[in-house]
Amino acid sequence: MTEVPAHDEAHGGALGSRLNWLRAAVLGANDGVVSTAGLVVGVAGASESRSALLTAGLAGLLAGSMSMAAGEYVSVSTQRDSEQAALAQERRELHEDPEAELDELSAMLTARGLSPDVAREAAVQLTERDALRAHAAVELGINPDELTNPWHAAGASFLAFTVGALLPLLAIVLPPTEHRLWITVVSVLCALAFTGWWSARLGEARPGPAILRNVAGGALAMAVTYAAGSLLGAVGV
Repeated sequence: MTEVPAHDEAHGGALGSRLNWLRAAVLGANDGVVSTAGLVVGVAGASESRSALLTAGLAGLLAGSMSMAAGEYVSVSTQRDSEQAALAQERRELHEDPEAELDELSAMLTARGLSPDVAREAAVQLTERDALRAHAAVELGINPDELTNPWHAAGASFLAFTVGALLPLLAIVLPPTEHRLWITVVSVLCALAFTGWWSARLGEARPGPAILRNVAGGALAMAVTYAAGSLLGAVGV
């Protein structure tokens, strides 16, 4: 029984990490769909040229995916630096004052619902097995073996955005000219409905509001960019 706190913390942390990756992937794909759809639909409002649509779509895909990857790399690198700094400080405190750290661990386990005697025994056993891991899990919520990886995050964001962006790009350049716009709009709205449903499912929320927000936001983005493109095309810009 005394080993349960460490086991539960690691398991919960791993589950939370997987859910965060899934949410990031869904949001990245959603961004790819909306931003690229807005771009190509706007260009379609100004021009029927397939080459212009393909050029604009590819440029938007590459710019967006690289921007997402760079932003995610910087963000996760900062998080990893913070985790490493927290672990280094905990390691130093364990070396300088192990008794105070043992008391601290006992108090945190007591605060989680264990009786003082059981919490003390659990803290002693966890400390004997791996003091740093015990404090990292209970105090910091960090698994020292599963620190965030900025390269993985950047790659996942790049891939998710690219996959999302490919849908409106292919939908606008492959169909015949007279059908490309409505095919793109329908495809994009269906994709946004799916990503809204999936993000709500990951967050254990009602899917209806998430789907409505996604679809309404995407429809508004395409309407605005198409109106802007049509206006520019009409004045010969």
